[in-house]
Amino acid sequence: MTENWHNILHFIFNMRFHIVVAAVFWSDLVDSRKIRGISSSYKRFYREKKSFLCIDGSKMIPFEQVNDDYCDCQDGSDEPGTSACPRGRFYCTNLGFRPHYIPSSRVNDGICDCCDASDEYNSPARCQNSCWNLGQRERAFVEGQMRALDEGLRLKQQLIEEGVLLWREKQAQLRELQQVAGDLQIKLDEHRRKKNEAERLKEQTLRALQTGDSGKFNLTFSETYILSVEEIQSKVAFTEDEKKVLTQDEAMTLLGGGHRMDLSTFRNTLWDILTSGDSVKVIHIVNSSDLLFCLAAEWEATNLKKAEESYERVSAEISELQKKLALDYGTDWEFLFLNSQCYQLQVYEYTYTLCPFNQVTQKSTTGTEVSLGVWGMWSGSANNPYSQQEYENGEPCWQGGSRSTTVTLTCGTETGLRSAKEPSKCHEL
Repeated sequence: MTENWHNILHFIFNMRFHIVVAAVFWSDLVDSRKIRGISSSYKRFYREKKSFLCIDGSKMIPFEQVNDDYCDCQDGSDEPGTSACPRGRFYCTNLGFRPHYIPSSRVNDGICDCCDASDEYNSPARCQNSCWNLGQRERAFVEGQMRALDEGLRLKQQLIEEGVLLWREKQAQLRELQQVAGDLQIKLDEHRRKKNEAERLKEQTLRALQTGDSGKFNLTFSETYILSVEEIQSKVAFTEDEKKVLTQDEAMTLLGGGHRMDLSTFRNTLWDILTSGDSVKVIHIVNSSDLLFCLAAEWEATNLKKAEESYERVSAEISELQKKLALDYGTDWEFLFLNSQCYQLQVYEYTYTLCPFNQVTQKSTTGTEVSLGVWGMWSGSANNPYSQQEYENGEPCWQGGSRSTTVTLTCGTETGLRSAKEPSKCHEL
């Protein structure tokens, strides 16, 4: 019986002990919450007790002097809820919005600084708690930013995929152009050989004319000139046997099956056969009709010029494409799509045009266009090197030097120019 009573009393004592301890901790929590202007992370310094130690450790004061509207601590930690300390800070809890600190001098100054109105607890100002509405607006803004970021990342991935495909297309285009250039080089060499052969025959013809009676020759030819079977037999021989004279049938075969051939047909068909020298070739220069070969020299010079122009045009395309492929379009070619694009922005009387990886220009309403720089390099920070571009060596500036432009790239859902400004003379942003 005695033992049972002892156990019962022990249980009651333990229960009372736990209740008392809990009450003590709850009391501390309540007391710390009574201290205005402190954040939850600083509440441990404001547990109510006999004394208060300034947070910087410089001074010990009685606890009742905390928030008594008199500054005791140099760091202002004893007056978080009043305006007594010049270095003090008041913590706005702002439940539902962003918490922040304000200078203690703004406490009870009649102006609502905290959206929860906690800074004007003892002033005539009638502050409304607007934290929930502000929080809603900010959350909506952040959600919009997150959606834009997600969309931007999705578009970036799409641009990466398109960039890879475009890069491969450009590489394939370069290989095709290089193949065309190789074929044109072969044709160019052949046209040079034919031109040299035509020049040789022309010189031979002129020498023959000079040694004969010049009065017998008509030096004027037209497209109506007719080449006969007899002329083919007198001028053309087999490559392997020059002494063997062509029969009439063999000569007619060279003339396309007929007895005669006009100058235009000769230029487009038989001349190529004669200058190739594969089976037959031109031999003796005998009479005035050999002036035909003077015209042939002019044909080959024209053909050579056309071949050279084609080769130079393709070579220029190859050079331009190689320059484009040599540029840095990002680690995954995500900026390759910007090449060959241009974007415009109207700012007052000026129209700014940005052609990425090419140039930036400024055009006034009067029609005057000024170069603000040509492509220079990427100039972003080490952590984000593809965030800025530099365009340099634009038109000379009136105060010396040349114009330049810095282009800043930001993530978004659409590609375009957003703003333009001139922070310093002759330098655009």
